Amino acid sequence: MNQKVHNQIVSFIWSIADDVLRDVFVRGKYRDIILPFTVLRRLDALLVPTKEKVLEANAFLLEQNIDDKKALESQSGYPFWNISQFTFETLLNDSDNIDTNLEAYLDGYSPNVQEIIGKFKLRNQLETMKEAGVTYLLIEKLANKEINISPIETKNSKGIVLPPLTNLGMGYVFEELIRKFNEENNEEAGEHFTPREIIKLMTHILFTPVKDKIKQGTYLIYDPACGSGGMLTEAEHYAMEITNNKADFKLYGQEVNPETYAICTSDMLIKGEKSENIAFGSTLSKDGFSQLQFDFMLSNPPYGKTWKLDEEAIVDDRGKKGSQKIKDNRFQIGLPTISDGQLLFLSNMVSKMKHNTELGSRIATVHNGSALFTGDAGGGESEIRKNIIENDWLECIIALPKNIFYNTGIPTYIWIVSNKKEAKRKGKVQLINAIDSYEILRKNLGQKNCEMKSTQIDSITKLYIDFKESEISKIYPNEYFGYNKITIERPLRLSAQLSKERLESLRYEKSVKNEMEWAYSQFGNDLYEELEKYKERIEVHLSKNDIKLKPAEKSKLLSVENWKSQLKLLHIAQKIADNLGDKKFDDYNTFLPLLYKTIKELKIDIDAKGLKTIIDTITWKNEDAKKVIKKIEKDGTIIYEADSDLRDTENVPLDQDIREFFKREVLQHIPDTWLNDSKTVKGYEIHFTRFFYNYNPPRQIDVLTELILEMKKEIKTLLTEAIDIV
Repeated sequence: MNQKVHNQIVSFIWSIADDVLRDVFVRGKYRDIILPFTVLRRLDALLVPTKEKVLEANAFLLEQNIDDKKALESQSGYPFWNISQFTFETLLNDSDNIDTNLEAYLDGYSPNVQEIIGKFKLRNQLETMKEAGVTYLLIEKLANKEINISPIETKNSKGIVLPPLTNLGMGYVFEELIRKFNEENNEEAGEHFTPREIIKLMTHILFTPVKDKIKQGTYLIYDPACGSGGMLTEAEHYAMEITNNKADFKLYGQEVNPETYAICTSDMLIKGEKSENIAFGSTLSKDGFSQLQFDFMLSNPPYGKTWKLDEEAIVDDRGKKGSQKIKDNRFQIGLPTISDGQLLFLSNMVSKMKHNTELGSRIATVHNGSALFTGDAGGGESEIRKNIIENDWLECIIALPKNIFYNTGIPTYIWIVSNKKEAKRKGKVQLINAIDSYEILRKNLGQKNCEMKSTQIDSITKLYIDFKESEISKIYPNEYFGYNKITIERPLRLSAQLSKERLESLRYEKSVKNEMEWAYSQFGNDLYEELEKYKERIEVHLSKNDIKLKPAEKSKLLSVENWKSQLKLLHIAQKIADNLGDKKFDDYNTFLPLLYKTIKELKIDIDAKGLKTIIDTITWKNEDAKKVIKKIEKDGTIIYEADSDLRDTENVPLDQDIREFFKREVLQHIPDTWLNDSKTVKGYEIHFTRFFYNYNPPRQIDVLTELILEMKKEIKTLLTEAIDIV
């Protein structure tokens, strides 16, 4: 689209908002009027040539009592129609009744356009427009023949032919308008769309390598976060161009924002596509195309945004350790943290790949850096990366320039995923560092201060296709990004002593120890019989000192049964101590059998929970104590208890032997460690910048000395000159 024409149309529509709506609606409401009416103007222009045919056909259907109006599509030439008596131009013929006629005009549209009107919530604005008397002026401006915002060729008042505003061109216009409206309201500029040069780069890499494999037939293109449809339109445009229109491309998308969904749906209708091909709602919680698989998929999903609202539809019992159940098969591989759902969109696309065709499926999707490396081994993010890399589907990661998006300056990356890799790409991943492939804009657009030119897009595409290493192109085997997270254990070492101080602490429940100690210091043994009369004073103490307890903790503090239960444990422990004394044991393996023997001999009745409480109270970790034995195998091998506080992990690259790494990096430094093989987990991460880091050694000391001496001379000269001036 000619940039000059694009700017003229944007300025024209923007001027309507300023001239007509400025005094009626606050700036934030402009878009609620101008965007839907612009959409309707484009639809209206298409229906004008067949208006009379549609009205005649509708009259016939009414006479024959036929309710099905599907036949009107053949008369209008499009998958939508309007059976009112009005068009934008004829609405202007009756200024006195224009508001009433406008409502009749809106009511005359087919159901698919009614949905668009509904998503825009346009009818909510009609009363305000009527009261302000701006309806006629708005329609008149949009029906202006001096500028063409319709998708068909028209003539102005001088008979000069005005070229059509294609869907591709209108996409640019809508996106620029949305950006301007958002900026005016301090909202995220460009939240709903991706810069067109990034889309062009994605489509070039998506289609160019397989253009010769695309045969006659139908191919499906899908965007799970399609916004106003820019990616879909650009993808179709480029695919048709490089294949000489020999194939048919059907577009599918899903969008959660009502406004951009309406714009996208209208775009599909103008192209003659089915409106049902654009689904409304969250892709994550309600898959609009659960039965379909796609040949090409591309997307720029929201990143850094929570998927909390989708959680219930995706999982059962989320948050309950060990009981999490994933209901949606698209996400069986793993779930990312609840605060960022971007990788769920990638999992969704991967689940929709075709595996039984020659071409397979190709995906291009934009993510921020966290999608490359966040998440521990075994976690959702790592498992998603692992699934893609180990299936040999990841072809390439492309680092984009900073500040190339409208609403963020953070690093962003294009992932290229394919389940039908070329032979030369099998088992490998290409990294392209295009961070410096840009030109600075003369004026920022939101946070966007740069852009990619066609030559730079072609250059990056060539790097991808050539699949060769260079300063900005690196190629690594899949395994290079994987690692084994190993768990290193150290033995538990315990000392034990039935000392008076440790026994006394049994008087108090551990979770409310401080509060029970205070209460006992104030009221003593009376608490065991008359706790009720002290409850109010305990409550006052808590309130006065701003002590906030959980309900369960407070219940324990104010429960006489709990106090007596703790006292019982204290008496049992004292009885044991009377028999064993207060000797300190540094060998828990000797102490524990002795403890059990004493309990048996004294015929002490104590349950497992109570015994554990006593043991936990009289033991402590001591690095000088003997290692605690867990069990001794039949062959005499001693298995020690692990100390969870000393547990550590290391990430071992997949190309390194785990045991050799352990011996070299751990065992020779800490001899009592061992590997816990049952906890070894494989993970994947791509620390992109690490692969392109260039080390710049510090300057030599003699060079720095020379620089300092030169600076001293300059300072001395400046001081001398200053003194001479004085």
